[in-house]
Amino acid sequence: MALHADGVGSKIIVAQMMNRFDTIGIDCIAMNVNDVICVGAQPLAFIDYIALKSANKILLQQIVKGLVVGAEESNVPIVGGETAILPDLISGFDDGNAFDLAGMVLGSVARKSELVLGQRITVGDVILGVESSGLHSNGYTLARKVLLSKYSLDEIPGYMHHMLGEELLTPTRIYVKPIIEILNRRKSIRIHGLAHITGGSFTKLARLNKRVRFMLNNLPSVEGIFKQIQVEGRVDINEMYRTFNMGIGFCVILPRNSVDKVFSIFEKYRMRCLQIGTVDKKGSGNVIVRLNGKNNVL
Repeated sequence: MALHADGVGSKIIVAQMMNRFDTIGIDCIAMNVNDVICVGAQPLAFIDYIALKSANKILLQQIVKGLVVGAEESNVPIVGGETAILPDLISGFDDGNAFDLAGMVLGSVARKSELVLGQRITVGDVILGVESSGLHSNGYTLARKVLLSKYSLDEIPGYMHHMLGEELLTPTRIYVKPIIEILNRRKSIRIHGLAHITGGSFTKLARLNKRVRFMLNNLPSVEGIFKQIQVEGRVDINEMYRTFNMGIGFCVILPRNSVDKVFSIFEKYRMRCLQIGTVDKKGSGNVIVRLNGKNNVL
């Protein structure tokens, strides 16, 4: 059995500022199910916890709407939940719509041998990156500090193509369906490691295996909201790759002879996947981002 609990964080403040709450539930589901699949587990059941400053039926309906969408995208049933009214504890941008949202997911693996824990990662393995939908649900404290000090939510900053509010509220992408299909084809596809690129960003790769080095030498160019944050906030490039997903929301580490089959599965689900690096030599779990011919140690 596998359990994971997670919330949405300060992205909720943006939802309050936008007065839009129908997508934040998707983020809550995504942050849970995307993590539990990283050990090779199939999500089985989800429960949510919503804490409100005051009773608000319309707000609850909107939050639940997103939870239902996320659950359907993940093929996981919502089997229960809890709602609490906590006026002395909960605060936010708008007290009338102040809340916090968290959840927990239960998953399972049929046999212990099917767990994906990273111990099989070896020199020569390929690191595939699957495109994110944007910031997802991490780094919002820094993103808000940088962007909302200069732009209103209905503005379109120079490096972006949509209004800032829309970009900030874009739901976290859910990777469950393609990953579970990949795991269900264990006889023909070998998977050595899986990582959801969230808090800590690419440094999370180091948790998978402390005996190798992860070389990320083909990451997407920095653009859109990531470029806007870097330029406006004068954020060090290493800090960007330690904080934000930089366009890659999920990583799959696998032998080279399984790459083409994995590519075809992500293509089936209309998710852009590319080789972003390799496990290039033995090490101590170091993660290197190579940019403009220079190695940057995360």
